[in-house]
Amino acid sequence: MTDHGHSGSIPRWEHFSHVADMGVRGLGHTLAQAFEQAALALTAIVCDPQQVRPETPVPIRVSAPEEALLLNEWLNALIYEMATRRMLFARFQVRIEGERLEATAWGEAVARDRHHPAVEPKGATLTELKVYRSQDGVWIAQCVIDV
Repeated sequence: MTDHGHSGSIPRWEHFSHVADMGVRGLGHTLAQAFEQAALALTAIVCDPQQVRPETPVPIRVSAPEEALLLNEWLNALIYEMATRRMLFARFQVRIEGERLEATAWGEAVARDRHHPAVEPKGATLTELKVYRSQDGVWIAQCVIDV
């Protein structure tokens, strides 16, 4: 497992292994923060997020009847924006109210010489899809990304 952030610090993101695909997990003090960190983990599948300049804002709005499906919709919307705009994102601001998520993702056009993209994510799956609050109050949002 790859852990980015200081040991034990929240918010942070992680990867976890899953056959040929890649799991992403976001952790945060709030549900929105966990979703933001899961999005950062998504970017980190492709490249080092620190190499991405958060220059261009892209608004994203999705809805789903429960938190786990909302995470799936959020990550799939990001993958769609990455593919159609040929962009990578490094900063996220998420607001969640009930079944609705409104967010802004900041990023830039893919620069192959600087970003060195490793893979292209195809979609967020329902595999290992979980959103929950741990006993110590930390929000965890995770799923497997088809790469």
